[in-house]
Amino acid sequence: MSDALERAAELLTGAGALLICAGAGMGVDSGLPDFRGGEGFWRAYPPYARLGLRFEELADPRHFADDPELAWGFYGHRLALYRKTVPHQGFSLLLGFAPEVRVFTSNVDGQFQKAGFEHVAEAHGSIHHLQCLSGCTDQIWPAAEDVVIDPETMRAVPPLPACPRCGGLTRPNILMFGDFSWVPDRSQAQLDELTAWRRTARDLVVVELGAGQAVPTVRRYSELASAATGALIRINPREPEIRHGRGVSIAAGALETLTKLAAATDPGSRRA
Repeated sequence: MSDALERAAELLTGAGALLICAGAGMGVDSGLPDFRGGEGFWRAYPPYARLGLRFEELADPRHFADDPELAWGFYGHRLALYRKTVPHQGFSLLLGFAPEVRVFTSNVDGQFQKAGFEHVAEAHGSIHHLQCLSGCTDQIWPAAEDVVIDPETMRAVPPLPACPRCGGLTRPNILMFGDFSWVPDRSQAQLDELTAWRRTARDLVVVELGAGQAVPTVRRYSELASAATGALIRINPREPEIRHGRGVSIAAGALETLTKLAAATDPGSRRA
């Protein structure tokens, strides 16, 4: 076992509580596409390569007003993909590392909830929830219906999801790029609950998984949560470095590393 894995195993063995901070890289081992850079995104979505559209351009709320079939084509396809994706074994392993477990994530895919986690703070919202595009209400509700997509054009086929109050178009309750219309109430309630829990958590260990620097929301939160103790385990195959050496850096993927840590700590004997 490497020195980094050994130090990480020691931290987890003494953990009274575990905070998981997860970015998009957490889902790669479940088969979810890696949107890192234009090429990675276009490999997952060839029709957008032909159109020359990047992830950052599609994840723009203005498309729901200007070209709703384009917007819902992208988000409707992702919704269907996340609904059928099975979380990899690493999710279950995380549940066994400490008596108390909470999640902070920038992911909108709902994989932690599907894997059995009860307390998840979704900083950027959830694709499984909707809001009214026109803002007739601040209510947020579950996305119940499927969106039909033309696989050749990646455009949605009407009818598109409608607001139950005004009958107008809806959009996912996700914080997009340059987004001033996102309704943050659901996510803020989750974050408030997480903050209150952190104040009472004893022997807290933070495990960060698959969180890059391009959108540093998760990395900043994990560093903040572990600032007092340095009990941070950062697992990232590309960007594992930790500022000032305040934690354990592991340059590997989530599932591979969690499997090794589970073997080293025998989490089955410590599951609550």
